[in-house]
Amino acid sequence: MWQHVLTIFIASALINNFVFSRYLGLCIFFGVTKRMETAVGMSFTFTGVMLIGAVLNWLIYTYVMVPFHLGFLKIVIFIGVVAAFVQAADTIMKKVAPALYYKLGIYLALIVTNCIILAVPIINAEENYNLMEAMAMALGSGLGFSLALIIMASIREKLELADVPKSFQGLPISFVLTGLIALAFLGFSGMITL
Repeated sequence: MWQHVLTIFIASALINNFVFSRYLGLCIFFGVTKRMETAVGMSFTFTGVMLIGAVLNWLIYTYVMVPFHLGFLKIVIFIGVVAAFVQAADTIMKKVAPALYYKLGIYLALIVTNCIILAVPIINAEENYNLMEAMAMALGSGLGFSLALIIMASIREKLELADVPKSFQGLPISFVLTGLIALAFLGFSGMITL
C-alpha cells in the first residue's frame, strides 16, 4: 500500500511533472518565475490549494457524485471547490502577506482555472484512487509544480546578468530553458512505471 502511494507521489512530482512532461500550467509558470520571491509564494499557495482541493473534491466525488450518479458534473463541481479555496487563500494572503499578494497579482486568481488544479481531481476520479493515493497525487503534483517554479525562477534571475541575444530576450529564452529542463526531467521517465 505505502509503496504504491510513494510511487504515485514520485511519479506525479518528477516523472509526470505537469510542467515539464505534460506541458500544463504554463501561464502561471512563465508569469511568476521572473522573481524567486513570487515563485516561492506561488509554490506554497498552489500546493496548499492543490492538496486541500484534491481532498475535498475526492470526498465530494466519492460520497456524493458517485452514489447519486452525478459523474457528468465533475468539471463544474471540481472548479467550484477550487474557486472557493482560491478565494479563501486570496483573502488570507491579502491580510497576512500583502506584499506577496500584490506581487502575485492576477496569477493568484488564475489558480482557479489552472489546468493542473483541475487535472489532479479528474485523474484521481478516473483512476479510482483512494484518499491516500489522491493526497499523494495532489501533494506530488503541487511539489512538482513548485520545483518547476523554483528551478525556472533561479535560472531567470541569473539570466538578467547574462548576455542574451536581443532576439532571444524575454519569453523566447524562457521557452528554450523550459525545453532544456524538460529534457533533463525526461531522464526520470525510466524510474517508475504506473
